[in-house]
Amino acid sequence: MASCKFKNTLEKVALSVGVFFIYILMWLIFLTCKKSYTPNFLPQNGCVVVFWHGRLSFMSFAYRRWWSSQNRKQGKVIISDHKDGELITRIIKFFGIGTIRGSSSKGGARALIEALREIKQGHDVIITPDGPRGPRHSVADGAAVIAQKSSCEIYALNFEANSFWEFKSWDKMILPKPFSTINFSLSAPFSVANLEQKEAKEKIQNELWRASQNDGGKSAEQNKEDFRSNLKIWWKKYAHKNPQISDDIREILDEIYEK
Repeated sequence: MASCKFKNTLEKVALSVGVFFIYILMWLIFLTCKKSYTPNFLPQNGCVVVFWHGRLSFMSFAYRRWWSSQNRKQGKVIISDHKDGELITRIIKFFGIGTIRGSSSKGGARALIEALREIKQGHDVIITPDGPRGPRHSVADGAAVIAQKSSCEIYALNFEANSFWEFKSWDKMILPKPFSTINFSLSAPFSVANLEQKEAKEKIQNELWRASQNDGGKSAEQNKEDFRSNLKIWWKKYAHKNPQISDDIREILDEIYEK
């Protein structure tokens, strides 16, 4: 029993040290980089903000720009209840960012209820629609459902760097290199109010791809091609970890394997 407690204590200390190290590293890189930001603003009322999971590394700095500096209102990120979600939660807490814990595979109903409550109170709900387990650049139901049920608009958040490291993870997360140029963007608002679920998710997906193109990343067409080709790779590696695949993703997979 004593050894178990000691091990748990060591794990907690290691996690705290790791979180602080990552936080310092992020700032060291960020301060060396040249940054640009689109001049758009968030509304005074609550809204839904989406960005790809692969852009998670530096989105805390986007938060400082569009929430802390411009609007001085709160935004909360929906973070999974998984172990990696705890790491992310601790890191972004240093930036004053709140969280809603839950995902499509665990705690989804609780997260939906809390998200709607936050928007009603005038706060923003920030979502990675392809998180926490992919497929990369897919769009789960959450963002569209929350926007439709709360009758609010959606904003696409993105950044691109001209020099970066790309991790060998399912989301191909990028980390800007020191002294690179980073373009941060916040889109104009768009609505999915009168769309069917599949159409709403396609609109969110296309808006995020358009943001990538505008920020100097891949074109919308290139992102679409990558999305389809990466689905096969994701299916072989990660499908057993995420059995709840949406019907539209299954349709695309069926099309790919028929060719």
